[in-house]
Amino acid sequence: MTRSHGEQHRTDRIGWLRAAVLGANDGIVSTASLVIGVAAAHAARGDVLIAGVAGLVAGAMSMAAGEYVSVSSQADTEKADIERERRELDGDGEFEQEELTSIYVQRGLDPALAKQVAEQLMAHDALGAHARDELGISENLAARPVQAALASAGAFAVGAVIPLLIVVVTPESSLVMVVSIVSLILLAALGVLAAQAGGAPVIKSAARVAFWGALAMGLTAAVGALFGTVL
Repeated sequence: MTRSHGEQHRTDRIGWLRAAVLGANDGIVSTASLVIGVAAAHAARGDVLIAGVAGLVAGAMSMAAGEYVSVSSQADTEKADIERERRELDGDGEFEQEELTSIYVQRGLDPALAKQVAEQLMAHDALGAHARDELGISENLAARPVQAALASAGAFAVGAVIPLLIVVVTPESSLVMVVSIVSLILLAALGVLAAQAGGAPVIKSAARVAFWGALAMGLTAAVGALFGTVL
């Protein structure tokens, strides 16, 4: 009887997970830091909200553009490598088979078996075999610029909205404290969710995210208090 493959791997989540976690983390940290810095400068609630909304829009667009450009560059490099591999296969398929065989030998197969595996894989999909085993490019890990940009911008906006909602419902006298505490709790929770989704250590991930968020908010609050002006 054939058994289904029940293992669940997480490598197919790397692209969107990285962008989403980075976007949400940056949305919370940057917006919370911005409103804390402005509030620490004794600004009115309306000024704090205006600064926060401007930070949300600018940050989301920046994250989308940055992710798209960065991942597009990666995608262009992958396409160029695959095209070069295609030309090499067309020009000297025998050498490329020997190259693939040597890769399998280095990974632990005996030469005879490595040669047989290389022959069969190249007969099935020569370019795919070389892209995967020589270049390290697979379908699950391929760069997807649009997906990364949308995930990053959307996650940033979701993360940035939360500090703004806190500003709306919190008395001006306690804005800095409440925004700081709630944002740190959210950052720790985000670290836990990201760790669970990616199979990473939970405590380490949560502590890392919370530490850098606290540092950013603390420094921005110090700047706002020091200058005492509305940015």
